Amino acid sequence: MFTPATADQRFVLDHIVGIGELAESERFAAASSDVVDAVLDGVGQLAEGEWAPLNRAGDTVGAKWTPDGVVMPDGFVKAYHDYVEGGWGTIGVAEEFGGQGLPFAIQTAVLDTLGGANMSFALAPTLTVGAIEALAHHGSPEQQALYLPHLATGEWTGTMNLTEPQAGSDVGALRSSAKPLGDGKWSIKGTKIFISFGDHDMAPNIVHLVLARTPDAPAGTKGISLFLVPKYRLNADGTPGDFNDVRVVSIEHKMGLHGSPTCVLSFGDNDDCIGELIGGEFGGIRAMFTMMNNARLNVGLQGVQIAERATQEAVGYARERIQSARAGSSSRESVAIIEHPDVRRMLLRMKAQTQAARALVYLAAAQVDRAALGEAGAQDRLEILTPLAKAHGTNIGCEVTSLGIQVHGGMGYIEETGAAQLFREARITPIYEGTNGIQAADLVGRKLGLANGGVFAQLIADMRAEAEDQGLITLIDTCEEIGRGLMTLDADDKLAASYPFLTMLSTAVCGWLMERQGRIAASADGDPTFLAMKTAAARFYVAQIVPEAMGLKAAATAKADVLYSIPAETFAA
Repeated sequence: MFTPATADQRFVLDHIVGIGELAESERFAAASSDVVDAVLDGVGQLAEGEWAPLNRAGDTVGAKWTPDGVVMPDGFVKAYHDYVEGGWGTIGVAEEFGGQGLPFAIQTAVLDTLGGANMSFALAPTLTVGAIEALAHHGSPEQQALYLPHLATGEWTGTMNLTEPQAGSDVGALRSSAKPLGDGKWSIKGTKIFISFGDHDMAPNIVHLVLARTPDAPAGTKGISLFLVPKYRLNADGTPGDFNDVRVVSIEHKMGLHGSPTCVLSFGDNDDCIGELIGGEFGGIRAMFTMMNNARLNVGLQGVQIAERATQEAVGYARERIQSARAGSSSRESVAIIEHPDVRRMLLRMKAQTQAARALVYLAAAQVDRAALGEAGAQDRLEILTPLAKAHGTNIGCEVTSLGIQVHGGMGYIEETGAAQLFREARITPIYEGTNGIQAADLVGRKLGLANGGVFAQLIADMRAEAEDQGLITLIDTCEEIGRGLMTLDADDKLAASYPFLTMLSTAVCGWLMERQGRIAASADGDPTFLAMKTAAARFYVAQIVPEAMGLKAAATAKADVLYSIPAETFAA
């Protein structure tokens, strides 16, 4: 069961993103109200009609490794081809590269819908978006001309190849090598792990972006370069030709996301893997962060996607499941469990958290567009929002899918209901594309200090200027106090406090955005059912979730001494 969250997406685009204002610019003039509605409705039909029905098979059948490559479950190839034919991959790609040039925020809404229908399937276009970003910013004109039109449509898919068995979060420890062959070509050799959609049978070519070391490269991240390595080398006319010696060693047996093949890839087993340098030599980290920053927003969006699906399924079940009379009622007739107070509490929490996370991620997406228009402060605002969107969005995905199981009761623990699948699939999102602990470290280690603390101060000022609820104001004030204090601490103390502080600040931002939406919904014209739900969700968030964040103050101000008061071996006691 999945229904596109079109009404909430449109509300957030209007009142958080400011899509109408973006459409006033020459660059995004095509994003008229009619076009936005057509995009949301059209991708909703694809998602509900074709992608959502494949979600169960993606989990139970999954992608399969064969000696000839990875084979997707029945129906996936056609559904993906329909996505390509519909032009859904082109939404946010620049027109010069074969795209429609619409705002990134609209592309975010498209992926939101597709991922809500089938999160594992939506990883394919999500990763391709990251590859497009890297090539658009760092690729040569020749590389852009050959590859971007095919990636823009989704005809070819893209991957990111960072992780190696000995090099996870420590990217600088990677060992994959690239040796010059002359004429701009390089011989690539190495093994990469955890490569989502590293192989499949839905596209005639796969474009791998691979981090590797050139001869005599300096140690650590300074010696890393990025290479373009297609599965099939291109013929003179730009069509896929000879196999490029990229072998699928295996696919992982995972807790969830079975419809997304997570591959171990071996490059150059026969010394015949050819790549091209993207950008300058030793420019790999810069190019990688172009991909990673995009990916982090889209992973935060995955938290929204999976939370939306879990909420819808929980609401559907709660309306149908008849169990017990309502406490305090004179009638002893059993009612649907949605009539019971604690079930309503869980459902309203799921609604509020999902809507809040969507507003946070879409706000960050809007900064991508505003920065592209040269708006002052937008790039800095994006920098500080990115770790919040990634970490808090994915934490919410885990919380809401867990609540979804609880609403289903014992049936939630049974795989056939689908609630457990969502919980299993949500759990990877706080881990990949930079763990949420890394996001917290990035927030306190780099982002708080941007412009000598000015970026953080401006965010606080913007929230304070609009906030009305006293509890929200108190949380904003407390975040300012703690944030300023963290800037003065040594590394250990900063990092010890980073995670609870990230949660506090994320909740403050979400509270600010939810209060705004509730205020607008209370007096807006439109669907009365939707507006009533929005008003209630906003009220719940500000009244119940915002105060919870104040309980993290002790952890966000604690020093690291207790963490290091015992040696490592004592943890095994």
